[in-house]
Amino acid sequence: MEIGVGLPTMAGELTANVLRDWARGAERHGFCTLAVLDRLVCDGAEPLMSLAAAAAVTERIRLATQVLIPAYRGNTALLAKQVMTLQQLSEGRLVLGVAAGIRPDDFEASGMEFRGRGRQLDRILEELNGIWDDGAVGPRPKHGRPQLLVGGRSEAALVRMARYGAGTVVVALPEQFAQRAVEARQTWTEQGREGRPRLVAQAYYALGPEGPEAARHHLGAYYAFAGPVAQLIAASALTTPEAVREAVAGYRQAGCDELVLIPCSTELRQLDLLAAVVKENA
Repeated sequence: MEIGVGLPTMAGELTANVLRDWARGAERHGFCTLAVLDRLVCDGAEPLMSLAAAAAVTERIRLATQVLIPAYRGNTALLAKQVMTLQQLSEGRLVLGVAAGIRPDDFEASGMEFRGRGRQLDRILEELNGIWDDGAVGPRPKHGRPQLLVGGRSEAALVRMARYGAGTVVVALPEQFAQRAVEARQTWTEQGREGRPRLVAQAYYALGPEGPEAARHHLGAYYAFAGPVAQLIAASALTTPEAVREAVAGYRQAGCDELVLIPCSTELRQLDLLAAVVKENA
């Protein structure tokens, strides 16, 4: 199982220096992926622009959206050009994770309908394929199209994954991930796909003495729209080396191909602390 890390685009003020140092540090420590979240109505950085900046200061690490919400962007041709530009600038390192979205305020702010967003995503994925096949909206895919992962908790999301993607992104505890993995493989086969889907898990972390408070503060605010569920999400964050080690073992046993750990702070020390734990268990 591979281990990736998030770029802290949503965890406080992300300066240019922090972004550069975090991206370079993630690559230096040997993480397989540098991932970004996507939310419109928040004090956070735009994901595609953040990954473009990271692409300019790295050479090997994969760059992933986990996940991008295309349905509130409203212009598929522009999105197609942005994605292929990033794929070109990163020399083929982009992994495009997408989902339908769960936050109504993001759609309201962009003037898009929240209801029917799953159908909108299906349409967008069809249009992206058509645009990239046509090649009229450049740049042309010199490095090929990015790998596409489809997230979401519904049965429709799994069908969407099997129709359009190479795998799925799951935000769940290891035991829940194991069940989702079974469902993903079954849907993959039912939709006539050969082989097996790539299964990527995502979890939050905050290490060191300040870790538990950082997780409570950041995740409580970030998921405030969800009411009491926000505190449950905050409580699930990995805040000790032991918790990280147990999570790595649990996701590996559940059949996970890649675990991406999302930081709750922009403190560069968090990257070093995580790398030390991961290397102990390599």
